[in-house]
Amino acid sequence: MRVLSGQQWAPELAEDAADAESVLFIDCAVDAPPGSIRLLPVEASESHPGLATHHLGAAALLGLARELYASLPRSAFLLIVGAGSTELGEQFSDAVQAALPEACSVLEQTVLRLLADSSARHDQAL
Repeated sequence: MRVLSGQQWAPELAEDAADAESVLFIDCAVDAPPGSIRLLPVEASESHPGLATHHLGAAALLGLARELYASLPRSAFLLIVGAGSTELGEQFSDAVQAALPEACSVLEQTVLRLLADSSARHDQAL
């Protein structure tokens, strides 16, 4: 298992995504209700000629991995926590603060499930 952290998903992460068996993206969303939690499957998007060079969404990053490295992880998910605001200097709202234990639980359960799936595939291959 490998954890990468950054403020933006840059194109350079496409190689890491292409080499991974599973990918779990974690992000906040200002367009989601503060404190809401969603776990969504992510599918690679089609490439776009005007691809951003500094920041990609999860689907675009997977699309770039497929385009550049002809490889994708077996599974990819996006864990979203509704933020309400991401202004500098802002603290978490009460709703977001209250949602953090559940978000951590969803994160832990998802990682354990992905690891179990990986182990099962490995055992079947033997």
